[in-house]
Amino acid sequence: MWRKFSKKNYLCIKLLIHFTKKLITMGKTIHRLVQLITALNLSARQFDLAIGSGNGYTLRMQKNNASVGSDVIERIKEKFPQVNLEWLITGKGDMFIKPQTQKKRSEEEIKDYIEKRLQKEINADKKALLDEIIKEIEKLEQTTNL
Repeated sequence: MWRKFSKKNYLCIKLLIHFTKKLITMGKTIHRLVQLITALNLSARQFDLAIGSGNGYTLRMQKNNASVGSDVIERIKEKFPQVNLEWLITGKGDMFIKPQTQKKRSEEEIKDYIEKRLQKEINADKKALLDEIIKEIEKLEQTTNL
């Protein structure tokens, strides 16, 4: 039943599958914008209003298979900073930027840090004051020895 493919045919099929996948994922920016709107769980109208575009902008752009202007992309970045612009423009990468995970510090760690910083400041101030006092004493000793 199954026909054996020659090595050449197999490579051609593999290349065809590869480039088909690329075409599907690449597409135009407007197609990725529609995917983004769906992922944000918004209607096209809600999205248009959110970025300050005219009513029906996105659907009109989609219908005409038009390009998305840089001004629109800037407004998208302002309103939806989690969107990966590289993905939106080129189709490469993930749709959303992965949030940076910061180590949350406990209240105790924060207090210790502040205490250490204050102690350093106090020690530096004490040293400066002590140096100033020593200089004054040395001046007094010099004037009394004359």
